[in-house]
Amino acid sequence: MQLNYSVIIIGAGPGGASVAARLEQHGHAGRVLVLERYGFPRPKPCGGGLTGHVNEAMAELDLTLSVPHWPADLARVRFGSFVRTVRMARPVNIVRREEFDHSLVEQVRAKGIEVAEGEGVKAIEVTGDAVTVTTSLGRTLRCSVLVGADGAASVTRKYILANARTLPHRLFKMEMALPQSRSIDPAMLYDFTPMVHGIRGYLWVFPLPGRRVNVGVMHYPTYRKSGIELVERLRSGLAELGLSLPARGARGWPAWGYHPRAPISRPRVLTVGDAAGIDGLTGEGISVAMEHAVVAGDAVDQALRTGDMSFSGYRQAIRRAVVGRELALDRWLARLLYEKRGQGWRKWLSLVLYDPDVLDMYAARVSGSEILADQKLRLYRALLRHICSLPGRNRSLRQAMTEMYSLT
Repeated sequence: MQLNYSVIIIGAGPGGASVAARLEQHGHAGRVLVLERYGFPRPKPCGGGLTGHVNEAMAELDLTLSVPHWPADLARVRFGSFVRTVRMARPVNIVRREEFDHSLVEQVRAKGIEVAEGEGVKAIEVTGDAVTVTTSLGRTLRCSVLVGADGAASVTRKYILANARTLPHRLFKMEMALPQSRSIDPAMLYDFTPMVHGIRGYLWVFPLPGRRVNVGVMHYPTYRKSGIELVERLRSGLAELGLSLPARGARGWPAWGYHPRAPISRPRVLTVGDAAGIDGLTGEGISVAMEHAVVAGDAVDQALRTGDMSFSGYRQAIRRAVVGRELALDRWLARLLYEKRGQGWRKWLSLVLYDPDVLDMYAARVSGSEILADQKLRLYRALLRHICSLPGRNRSLRQAMTEMYSLT
């Protein structure tokens, strides 16, 4: 059977572009095709923070940050009347995804990678000796390996999971201009106040260049919430902060959290980024995708060199990597913080807010200056402190709620 390409990558976001960059490093540039159903620059709902170990991933992939960005070295956490600001060891660069994704595509094109814009994938068929891809333009293409970097609505993910049903995270985001009368807050704001109103997640406000902010809300799937509910909660939460959400509202998208035992590959097919699972605690996906891409590119290169297309060790390779270890820990933390029904979430939110070490640890995790998964002893000590301090911390949490909302 005649192959058109060695590798076809579905999706040209950070995950797909990064896999392509890694394959170019392995010498496969001339036999790789990236299919992207939209044209660049294209709108993309996302908080836009280059968190975690994205700096190391970009350096390893020989990619550069070449677009305007806001280097935020402060993070602010809020719940009701409680506010704490922490300084991070290194800044988190906040970008506009439209610009960032476009710049990555242009960089991989300059490396000799073929990127086809405006051409999505309608169907995939895997046989013993090839993968056949049918595109939205009517082309039928064949390759040895297919990489799904096609986001939350991934056709590759559906193929791997055989349409298994799970509830997604829900995220809504909007970019808006600041009023001239309002000063720019240089800190990234993570506001957990909406948890009082049934949100299992947080509201964010991130600064951008040009007197703009990226605002949004993330909801973990403890309860079903409609898009209307989530946008209204975003609107009311921003109003408390003195910001007005424009009438046209925010754009939303689903995302699936990472699970260390969930399949992310099948013979000749593997996934990266949102298609493989986002950070369940924060909903972050850019650094996850780019860190995935390093592991995925190496796995594809090995498959092409050895002829073993099973990818039987790929899930474990992701799990053992820094990105997998961090995702597994964040999944555990998300279950503690978000899955408790009723008022059970208060016990764990008070740990996040009031422990003297936890916020510093997580700020280091967000900035990528530490690997939180390697700080288990500090986390266990924090849990022991929390058990001893829980009554007082719960009183402080109730007070923060009462002062803000006059709740009893």
